[in-house]
Amino acid sequence: MRGRWLVVVYVSIILIPLVLSGLSDRPPRSFRDELASAMGMTAFAILLAEFLLSGRFRAISGDVGMDVTMRFHQLLARSALVLAILHPFLYAAPFGPELPFDTERTLSLAQPGPALVAGAVAWVLLPAFILTSIARADLFRRYENWRLGHGLGAAVIAGAAWYHVVEAGRYASDPVVYWVWTAMLLVALSSLLFVYVVRPLFQSRRPWRVSRIEPAAERTWRLDLEPVGHEGLRHRAGEFAWINIGHGAFSLSENPFSIASAPSKGASLSFVIKELGDFTRSLGSIAPGTRAYVDGPYGHLVVDGHDAPGIGLIAGGVGIAPMLSILRELEARQDSRPLTLLYGNRRASQIVAGEELARWAQCGGRKLVHVVSEPEPGWQEETGVLDPEMIARHFGAPEQRSWLYVLCGPPQMMTSVEKALIGLGVDPDRILLERFTYD
Repeated sequence: MRGRWLVVVYVSIILIPLVLSGLSDRPPRSFRDELASAMGMTAFAILLAEFLLSGRFRAISGDVGMDVTMRFHQLLARSALVLAILHPFLYAAPFGPELPFDTERTLSLAQPGPALVAGAVAWVLLPAFILTSIARADLFRRYENWRLGHGLGAAVIAGAAWYHVVEAGRYASDPVVYWVWTAMLLVALSSLLFVYVVRPLFQSRRPWRVSRIEPAAERTWRLDLEPVGHEGLRHRAGEFAWINIGHGAFSLSENPFSIASAPSKGASLSFVIKELGDFTRSLGSIAPGTRAYVDGPYGHLVVDGHDAPGIGLIAGGVGIAPMLSILRELEARQDSRPLTLLYGNRRASQIVAGEELARWAQCGGRKLVHVVSEPEPGWQEETGVLDPEMIARHFGAPEQRSWLYVLCGPPQMMTSVEKALIGLGVDPDRILLERFTYD
């Protein structure tokens, strides 16, 4: 329901300039000209609203999930691209100077000048901007370089498009429309300022330090952070945070990781991190006491607030991190509901917190199932991958259809498991997962 309301609010914001323009007293033009203007205005409104979707604002993503918000952001950006590209080709009226009998410009468009140049700049930069975002993994060696360019590029495109709309746009001559466009631009740029300046400023006043860094499994590390001079971070089991270690608060060198510790176990945060990129491969060189900053919490892999008779946790690889947080918190609360953890890895040496999980599974109502795809001699538990047959084997009982399921792991695994659960009769609303790979 919250997601539907966000869509309604978002669409309403996009349509405000278009509706106000339609209510103005400008004489009508040809259908092609009006359609071209409408497409251009809609594209620009989407572009400005995109700033809010990409700013990690919990008031926007909330229980919807940042992955859903970012997917929405990507789809709308591509929609804006199509509208913007087609916009100039639909005009039927020619460019030319204002005619004495055509002060409302129903017969001609604005004469070429700075405003049209600004529009052309935005028109050229927008496709390049979106295409480089889609291919960022191949074009940018470091994520922070792309992120900085993404923010600055969006600001340049928005500024050029605003100048084009208010100076060359026919409807922006109406003061109300002009100030609506200007207010939307200021809100967009203010959100950018908040992300790059205000939020880091707050973080600089709430530093953390590395209290522990040690191997947790094969190519996997346990990282603990403790707050310095403040009460820590209020979070719920299953959420994640962006962490910045060894850099200043204003650095863009930050990475998202799921929190593995239980919220009720104190202010320190624990993370389980696998070696995958430049930062993660350098974890072993981080010294205890290193300064860090935390931005969060985010995410919606949260069992709180869900009324379910049982819980199924399905993790692949480092996806065990949020599951550990959930398990530890449920144990601290003495939650007695039946719970099954299905935990897949390539090899047994990659299992994280194996002894802790074994102790946890000794209590009644709890079931732990390890799955490895490359078993070594002597392995006595499940082998293979988390495919539909395995899901049916462990979650196929009729009473398990009403359980709550939490999924975390590689994208293909989550897609396969989600389809398998739905095929068993589980309501999609009872399946929690987050995807951060789309293209």
